Amino acid sequence: MKEFLQQAYALKHLDRAGWLRVGIEHPESVAAHSWGLALLCLSLAPKELQKDKILTMALIHDLPEVETGDITPHDGIAKTEKHKREDIAAQQLFPPALYAIWKECQEKLTPESQFIHVMDKLDMAIQAKQYNHLADTDEFVNSALPTLNNEQLDPILSRQIKDLLTL
Repeated sequence: MKEFLQQAYALKHLDRAGWLRVGIEHPESVAAHSWGLALLCLSLAPKELQKDKILTMALIHDLPEVETGDITPHDGIAKTEKHKREDIAAQQLFPPALYAIWKECQEKLTPESQFIHVMDKLDMAIQAKQYNHLADTDEFVNSALPTLNNEQLDPILSRQIKDLLTL
């Protein structure tokens, strides 16, 4: 447990690479992003979903990045290679029960993992809007919009997302 927590705490010192790329000095850390995601999930999770599982997914979804770094689409690494690296890191980092939850999150096949995916995009879009006075962050909002404007989202959640995007 001690080794796991020591590794996990390193996420607090890993800056989000996308923000660095567009010139944001002192951007949020990957851990700060995970906190934002967890807060959105706590606030917006539909009652029919398993909130404890969602919060666990939110907190651990990027933990393998302590080993792989925050790989972005601009790094020239294929998605399949990125996923392979993260999976190897996750298997080494997590105990089996957490690895299973992390894997479920990555596969996006359950309602909880699909909800996390939407909230992850929402967190990025909100953060991009907050950084917009420091750099041009429209690309981040624009990349999130297809997920956030999905017609299959619950209408109540969809309204909440639209409201949050005006922050």
